[in-house]
Amino acid sequence: MGGEGSMMAANNSLKNNRNLVAKRKEKKALSGSYANLKLAEFPKATPEELKRIKEKIQRENKLLRIKQIIIVSILLCIIVLFVVFVIK
Repeated sequence: MGGEGSMMAANNSLKNNRNLVAKRKEKKALSGSYANLKLAEFPKATPEELKRIKEKIQRENKLLRIKQIIIVSILLCIIVLFVVFVIK
């Protein structure tokens, strides 16, 4: 019967793929230790500072959202005008 060569090639391919996975898992392990790592000390924020930061972020997000709405509206108008004038 034919096909023995193709089955042998498939088996070799599977074997090679398994070997590649094993090598990848070996490299994935951490090569160092975090025992001597010094963590950075950050100052504690007061409730007033946290409130100010929160308001600033909310204000920035609101402006960004308004800009996005304006851009989408302009693009939508351009597309509608294109469809109305070019397709007719």
